[in-house]
Amino acid sequence: MWYYVDGRLVRRSTGTDKERLAERLLKTWEGQGAEGRHVPPRADKVTVGELLDDLTAEYRANGRRSLRRLASSLQHLRPAFGDRAAHHVTGADVQAYVARRLDAQAAPATANRELAALRRAFRLGIAHGRIARAPVIQALREHNVRSGFFEREAFEAVRRHLPEPLRPVVTFAYSTGWRVPSEVLPLQWRPVDLQAGTVRLEPETTKNAEGRVFVVTPELRAVLEAQRELTEALQRELGALIPWVFHRRGRPIRDFRTAWRKACLAAGRPGRLPHDFRRTAVRNLERAGVSRSAAMKMTGHKTESVYRRYAIVSEADLQEAARKLAALEGASGPATVPVTVPAPRAQFRAQSALQAGKGVS
Repeated sequence: MWYYVDGRLVRRSTGTDKERLAERLLKTWEGQGAEGRHVPPRADKVTVGELLDDLTAEYRANGRRSLRRLASSLQHLRPAFGDRAAHHVTGADVQAYVARRLDAQAAPATANRELAALRRAFRLGIAHGRIARAPVIQALREHNVRSGFFEREAFEAVRRHLPEPLRPVVTFAYSTGWRVPSEVLPLQWRPVDLQAGTVRLEPETTKNAEGRVFVVTPELRAVLEAQRELTEALQRELGALIPWVFHRRGRPIRDFRTAWRKACLAAGRPGRLPHDFRRTAVRNLERAGVSRSAAMKMTGHKTESVYRRYAIVSEADLQEAARKLAALEGASGPATVPVTVPAPRAQFRAQSALQAGKGVS
């Protein structure tokens, strides 16, 4: 094919022997050239690996918090697609990749995160003018909607089996519903104002890039004051500043999955997640009658649809609702339901005849 960009003749191969596809590509590239988004003639040589490199660079440049998760996805995407020309990857190739991942016992949610990274890499390549098209990438249906939450008794049972440095962490998460890995563990003393009784999160530290203020409860104040005393004593002992609210002898807590798993098993609550605290906080706010707009500000939910997904109703809530309904029924007395007694067949026939105008007036 050949076409003009800014008055300059461009010759290139369509990379296909199908005339209709070649015509569509020609129209696409002519349109992009007219809009100043010319695709280089060697676009058919760009590999998926190069697109993934560009995606990684974009994540780093924008400081995306999901860079770590992206790196995990790329460990599977690069061996499968890295050396292949992006122009030749088809939807069937993507489906075959998904089938292999599922055969390897990968969860549908995990495969979807990888597909999302691949889709974004192709879209970025198109936006940058490196490639002309992207394959069809369809996400799998997920059936992993989590619904766990902690009753107070279960929470305290798990907390008792956790190491001492982790108990304030889970208490804070239980009260606030903040995200443990990204909002609770990295929390520093600078935004904690015990005199005003508030804890702040700056916009750059939250998932939705919006700041947040939480007014501390008495239990939360007790936890923070105890952590402050512990931190100040440790600073005097070590002769070093400790900026983190939650730490292990001055070192930040990065992860505690192993300790968490052991505590849940010891408490007889296997399979529970720290993220259950987020659902628990939402449910507790609903139970307390806090307005939904205020609750969303406290927990950091940006949309009401996501917030409602976290507002889980427990069996105890349903039993309480049934007790309230029973009390209402008892106060209003037994309900009277009108009962219709069927007429005898002869009477029924007589009534039908009257209605048809054949009976006695």
